[in-house]
Amino acid sequence: MQILAQIVFILALAIGIGIFVRNIRRMIRNIKLGREIDRTDNPGARWRKMAKIALGQYKMVRRPVSGIVHVIVYIGFIIINIEVLEIIIDGIFGTHRIFAFAGEPYRYLIGAFEILALLVLLGVIIFWIRRNVMNIYRFRAREITSWPKNDANYILYFEMVLMTLFLVMNAADYQLQLNLAPHYAMTSGEIAGAFPVSSFLLPLLDGFSNSTLIIIERTAWWLHILGILFFLNYLYYSKHLHILLAFPNVYYSKIRPKAEFDNIDAVTKEVQLMMDPDTDPFAAPAEPEGEAEGEPAKFGASDIFDLNTVQLLNSYTCTECGRCTDQCPANNTGKLLSPRKIMMDTRDRLEEVGENINKNGKFVDDGKQLLDDYIQREEIWACTTCQMCVEACPVGIDPMSIIVEMRRYLMMEQSAGPADLNNALSNIENNGAPWPYNQMDRLNWATEN
Repeated sequence: MQILAQIVFILALAIGIGIFVRNIRRMIRNIKLGREIDRTDNPGARWRKMAKIALGQYKMVRRPVSGIVHVIVYIGFIIINIEVLEIIIDGIFGTHRIFAFAGEPYRYLIGAFEILALLVLLGVIIFWIRRNVMNIYRFRAREITSWPKNDANYILYFEMVLMTLFLVMNAADYQLQLNLAPHYAMTSGEIAGAFPVSSFLLPLLDGFSNSTLIIIERTAWWLHILGILFFLNYLYYSKHLHILLAFPNVYYSKIRPKAEFDNIDAVTKEVQLMMDPDTDPFAAPAEPEGEAEGEPAKFGASDIFDLNTVQLLNSYTCTECGRCTDQCPANNTGKLLSPRKIMMDTRDRLEEVGENINKNGKFVDDGKQLLDDYIQREEIWACTTCQMCVEACPVGIDPMSIIVEMRRYLMMEQSAGPADLNNALSNIENNGAPWPYNQMDRLNWATEN
C-alpha cells in the first residue's frame, strides 16, 4: 500500500510540474512575440530596485492597511511552502517528517510555520472582506466583472483551504505522535515539531482511533500537496502570476526618469540628417531599421507584435489591483481610460494570439488587433501622460508606454489624431506655434493700447 502511494505521488508530482513547465514555456514564447528591447544596462541599479520594490514591498506599504496585510500574506505563504520540500521528500520515499532529525531548530521552524499559517488565514479573510463587503471602488470598476472578479475570490478561497488543510494535517499528526502510533512516533519518544496553533484543534479529534486519525491526516496531506500543485498551474490563468513575475518585471522596468519617452531611431536619424549641414540634400533616405521583406518599419503599435517584450511581460505581471486606475486623473474625472484595463486587454489579446499559435502551429491572421478590437481610441486619447499609473504600480508596470505607442501609430501611420490635436500640429507646421495666427502678427499685442 505504501509503495502504491509513493508511485501515485511521484506521478502526480511529475504531471503537475510537467504542466507548469509547459505553461511557462508558452508564456515565454508569447512574450517573445514582441519586439526585442535591451534592458540590461545598469545591473546594480536594477538589482537594488528589485530588492526594494519586489522583495521589500516598498510600494505596497504606502497604503498601510492593505500593504501590511499583503506583506504578511506574501511572506507567510512563501515561507510556509518551504515545508513543501519536506512533503515532497516524504511522498517520494515514504518517510515521515524527514527533517525532524534537526531537533530543536525543526520544532521552532514548524511552530513558526503554524503561526504564519494562522496570520495568512486571517490576512486572506481581511482581503475577502475588503473585496466583497467594503465596496471599495477599485474592486468594482467596470472591467472587474465575471472572470476577473471571480478569479480574485478563487485565489482567496484557495489560500484559505490550503492553510486550513495545513493546520488540520498538523493537528492529526500531533495527536498520532502523542498516541505513539507506528510510523508517526519518533523512536526517541520526542515530538517531531511544535504545534502552537494546531494543538488547539486537538479537542475536535478527541476519542478518534489511530486509524481514523491516519485517514484525517493522510486526507489533509494529500489534499494539501495536490492543492499546491493545482494552484501552481492555476497561476498561469490568473492574476496571481505576479508571484513569479514581479521580480523580473521590476528588474527590467525603466530606471531612467519616468517622464523620458523613448524616441524612434528612424525618426531621430532623419532629424539628425536634416540638421547636418554636410548632408547631401538629394541623397536617397536610408531604409529604416526593422524592415522585413521589403516592407518599411512600422511606427507605433496597433497589436501585440508591435509592443516590446517588457510591455508584454508587464501584461502577464499585472495583478489587477487597480492602484493605477485609482490614481489616474482621467479615470477620476469620468473619462473612459483605465490603465488597469489597458494591461488586462493586452494580456487577453496576447493569450488569444497564443491560443491561435497553439491551434495552428503558427499565427494565422484572425482579422483582429489590440487597437480598436480591445482598446478603444477614446481610451488612449484620454491619457494625460502624467505617469501616475506607473508611479502607483507596486510591481513596476508601465501602462502609459502602451498608450503612447498606440498614439504614435494613429498619428504617424494613419494621421488619425483628434481634430484639436491635428489643428494644433497643423498650426505648428504653418505658423510655428499651436495657435492659428500668422508669425507676422505675433507681436501685435504689444502695439495695442
